Amino acid sequence: MAKAMDYENLNENVKKCQYAVRGELYLRASELQKEGKKIIFTNVGNPHALGQKPLTFPRQVVALCQAPFMLDDPNVGLLFPADAIAKAKHYLSLTSGGLGAYSDSRGLPGVRKEVAEFIERRDGYPSDPELIFLTDGASKGVMQILNTIIRGSSDGILVPVPQYPLYSATIALLGGSLVPYYLEETANWGLDIVNLRQSVAQARSQGITVRAMVIINPGNPTGQCLSEANLKEILRFCYQNNVVLLGDEVYQQNIYQDERPFISARKVLMDMGAPINKELQLVSFHTVSKGYWGECGQRGGYFEMTNIPPKAVEEIYKVASIALSPNVPAQIFMGLMVNPPKPGDISYERFIRESKGILESLRRRAQLMTDGFNSCRNVVCNFTEGAMYSFPQIRLPPKAIEAAQKAGKVADVYYCLKLLEATGISTVPGSGFGQKEGVFHLRTTILPAEEDMPAIMDSFKKFNDGFMEQYEDHKGYSRM
Repeated sequence: MAKAMDYENLNENVKKCQYAVRGELYLRASELQKEGKKIIFTNVGNPHALGQKPLTFPRQVVALCQAPFMLDDPNVGLLFPADAIAKAKHYLSLTSGGLGAYSDSRGLPGVRKEVAEFIERRDGYPSDPELIFLTDGASKGVMQILNTIIRGSSDGILVPVPQYPLYSATIALLGGSLVPYYLEETANWGLDIVNLRQSVAQARSQGITVRAMVIINPGNPTGQCLSEANLKEILRFCYQNNVVLLGDEVYQQNIYQDERPFISARKVLMDMGAPINKELQLVSFHTVSKGYWGECGQRGGYFEMTNIPPKAVEEIYKVASIALSPNVPAQIFMGLMVNPPKPGDISYERFIRESKGILESLRRRAQLMTDGFNSCRNVVCNFTEGAMYSFPQIRLPPKAIEAAQKAGKVADVYYCLKLLEATGISTVPGSGFGQKEGVFHLRTTILPAEEDMPAIMDSFKKFNDGFMEQYEDHKGYSRM
């Protein structure tokens, strides 16, 4: 007799849920690594794992908060700058017993106030700390909000395709329906409102109530930045269709061009004036994992709610309370991210030098990778305007697609596995993010060290061009 936790008796939603970023490719890469092969893990936006150095100031502050006895040492000023010592004392004063004590389920009130002040400086409109919840990374916040919205399989969530699989996986886990809207690759992954309307009409014809729309700005995996005009169109669309907008804005520091700077959905909404700015429901997400911080392992994030009624906020608070408290050290990281050293502070020059150095290098790496992919046979790649990824289209010959089918693999999974075996470069196939039928991609981060980038791109080009040579029709046969 099958037992309760045998595979066949598990929750069907758990079995349906897929997360390609840590899927088949990642598992195979981990096996190869155990066998002694050098693996370059470009499958996940994990900057410190690929050599990015942590910013000094926040680590100094958190180190002192973690070991407060050091603050009593008469020599502490020889090891730590005075502003880091003052900040550590400030954050410890906000807790009810240091970093080992639970905080309020929404996060420390003092840090939420700092987040609200950051949002006001960024957008030019006041923000209410009572409508800001600190979370264990932005992902936990997204899951919390989707859990609140999805009531059953007839509730649909509009998600951009290609999309970050956190959304498809969570929607499947919660038993909702993903309603895809396709980004247009030939228009630099732009959003077409006509396509959006068609997606909603099709979902409604299948009995699905579209309840929310996700935007990822800058885009993951596509790297595009939404313009103000595009954001206005999206906000109007959500307003007309009575849909809550979920603004995934975790890459807002990662901008690699000057034509389209980051602008928050909240700022555009407020600029639009009444009645839309008083009525449209919006939830915005941010994190310490991306940007020039890259503190993925710390698990710090927040969400801010706009025009969500008090009774709904109470329900969200109730569910947050089940987990008691978000990770407290990460809340300190969030406070430091939104309230960094200021001009005149002892640590300011170093902080600016380190953060600018990281962003400028990422901008150069974005260009190196785009140029590298576009120099390859049957590969086309839009420039990474923002975020941390390249998403090149791989034009696979029919014989490669046949070979993949014979091997029982999706064509881009087959290509990425061959790339991994040949070069040690671990990527994510485009099918893990969603793509148009018969079109294939892969996603790689732009995070490998700048000095390693030319060798990585040379290795990719050598593999790709050899692969295409083997499968192009003019050969008449396959050698693989």
